[in-house]
Amino acid sequence: AIALALLSAIPAATATGVDISPGALATATRNAADLGLGGRFKALHSNWFEKVSGRYHLIAANPPYIPSRDIGNLQDEVRDFDPRQALDGGVDGLIPYRIIAGEAEGFLEAQGKVAVEIGHTQQSEVTAIFAAAGYRLSEARRDLGGNDRVLVFER
Repeated sequence: AIALALLSAIPAATATGVDISPGALATATRNAADLGLGGRFKALHSNWFEKVSGRYHLIAANPPYIPSRDIGNLQDEVRDFDPRQALDGGVDGLIPYRIIAGEAEGFLEAQGKVAVEIGHTQQSEVTAIFAAAGYRLSEARRDLGGNDRVLVFER
């Protein structure tokens, strides 16, 4: 969904949507075709950066960010609809951010950016993870509730 929203907003862009779930990729591919974006969208089945190649101006991610212990406390419509791998960010909810911060540099163009969605209490922890990997926070976007929801980093 992120890649398709960006393609809709930036007519000259192309995007590679990466997911570990074949079902999510099939849905994204169908949606891209339905939106007339299929020629600019490529789906890639990969565990994070494992099968990614090339360089990108922007790496945007909505990683799983809920701590494992909190999955059972989610609203039924979230917990029962979304696959656990789309929700569970590991023991502290931050494992995906460590992976992204540690590996993204190898796939970014010069002056490229990394944008990640976060849980509403994770701004300081995620910022620290990216700072330790050599990034600086360049922008924070808030959700409708006024919580930091998307952080943008650059080197």
